[in-house]
Amino acid sequence: MSEQRKPEFNKRIFWDVNFEKMDLDSRADFVIERVFERGDVEDIRQCRRYYGDVKVNEALLNAKYLPLHTIHFASAIIDKPLEEFRCYMLRQLNPELYPY
Repeated sequence: MSEQRKPEFNKRIFWDVNFEKMDLDSRADFVIERVFERGDVEDIRQCRRYYGDVKVNEALLNAKYLPLHTIHFASAIIDKPLEEFRCYMLRQLNPELYPY
């Protein structure tokens, strides 16, 4: 992985961290989750190109939390049912109050 050129993500995705000093390989799960949550199509393409589909799938399926719209989006991208996402199952076990 480290042999490849570093991806150039939109600055707004990592507004709260120093992205230039971040080790992309050791923080891969964080980077992948953040890109899928806040990135656009080109950011996601670069992420998948850099990490590969196996690492991306693993990170998304094992994430502790992703917003519901990101879970649905990731499910469509990696072609896995919602029930395989850890964060989706955790959400089902801890339902929120009914909004009325």
